[in-house]
Amino acid sequence: MTPPHQPSPQEQTDQATRTILNAVHTLTHRGLVVDAPPGAGKSTLVVQAAGTLAHTGAPCAVMAQTKSQVDHLVRRLARAHPHLTIGRLASAEHTLPADLPAHRNVRTGTRIQDLEKSAHVIVATAMKWATVTDRQWPWAIIDEAYQMRSDVLLRTAPLFGRTLFVGDPGQLDPFSAVDTPRSKGLAHDPLNSAATVLLDNNPDLPVHSLPVSWRLPPAAVPLISSAFYPATPFRAGSSDNDRTLKFTATGMGTPADAAIDTAARTGWALLELPARITHRTDTEALHTVLAVAERLLIRVAVTTCEEAPDGHVLEPRDIAIGTAHRIQAHQIRALLARQYPTLHGITVDTANRLQGTEFRVTVVLHPLSGRGDASAFHLEAGRLCVLTSRHRHACIVVARAGIPELLDAHPANDPVHLGITSKTADGWEANHAVLAHLARHTVEAGAQAPRRRG
Repeated sequence: MTPPHQPSPQEQTDQATRTILNAVHTLTHRGLVVDAPPGAGKSTLVVQAAGTLAHTGAPCAVMAQTKSQVDHLVRRLARAHPHLTIGRLASAEHTLPADLPAHRNVRTGTRIQDLEKSAHVIVATAMKWATVTDRQWPWAIIDEAYQMRSDVLLRTAPLFGRTLFVGDPGQLDPFSAVDTPRSKGLAHDPLNSAATVLLDNNPDLPVHSLPVSWRLPPAAVPLISSAFYPATPFRAGSSDNDRTLKFTATGMGTPADAAIDTAARTGWALLELPARITHRTDTEALHTVLAVAERLLIRVAVTTCEEAPDGHVLEPRDIAIGTAHRIQAHQIRALLARQYPTLHGITVDTANRLQGTEFRVTVVLHPLSGRGDASAFHLEAGRLCVLTSRHRHACIVVARAGIPELLDAHPANDPVHLGITSKTADGWEANHAVLAHLARHTVEAGAQAPRRRG
């Protein structure tokens, strides 16, 4: 018997996209949700859907969660749909990127009245849309719907007849500096994500998914899919032979060299420091993270992939260092500026700020490294998911030994709130799954990690 045809990743993506766009045109509900894993093409879908709706004569509103996300979407919409007028609605205080007005089909304005009669598609942040009143559009598209707070959805929902929600259920929940324990578990918890509240209150709403990650390499997908996306499994868009990471110069036998060699072979590495409870700014760990990034550049790493089949020499802008806390990122930047001049240009930031970004190689300081407890913040599955899913070639995790024992000794002691539902994996289980996988790719740093004197 002839085996059944196995669709390629591109065929799967095309089929899923056609199904979603067809569902948009025949939608009888007020909303439709699309779940997408890291690197699945959420922005591409948003651009396609906006163009499809606008070309049928239906004005379309698009909202994202940050100003940079909005500017990115405006650029992509302008390039993909040169015959449509794209409106960028912004606050008077926001300085627009210099390249936006260069697009002939882009119009900018600080009031909806400046754009509603001339623009086929109007793009703004969710908070800016929340300031609009006495208007209604037949369609809205919400990008990064799982990062949007539900209270913002309640303020904007009356503006739109139907809404397409596109987002990543495995990412971090919406950020807020204020906690509201009294609203936890309620049907309209203002700090819950817009997509979660929407689905909790509308269980019959149609939900689709994008089945392929075009960012993550094949070595990363099985772990990320099973650990963080149990409800929406996905596959890699590339094959094992599409992605390589090699070095022009040989290593010097340091733990950092051993870690990046391991990552080059397998896509993962855990550079493990001796077990110790430390301050949040563990200087030894911070220097180790920087030493790994430095060795990647000194050894002249070369990557190949679908985008660069002839090879790409790794540059600082191709590397990201991810942390859990802002003070850790700040301290790493300070050390980098003083003692690591070769690293000028790399990205150093927290998981919250790295959401939506992509790099060839990432170096991650594990959220539980050096901890004496396992709080809800450090256990949050979305935080570890973001940190370990930004890479196209390899992810190198730096952590102190003893995290599995820490997890077993410190079960969650945070209050339990009834009525809370989530598509994401339990943080305790997700951390164990990641660490079990990394155990097969562990390099011990020894008593003393590489450190600069300054």
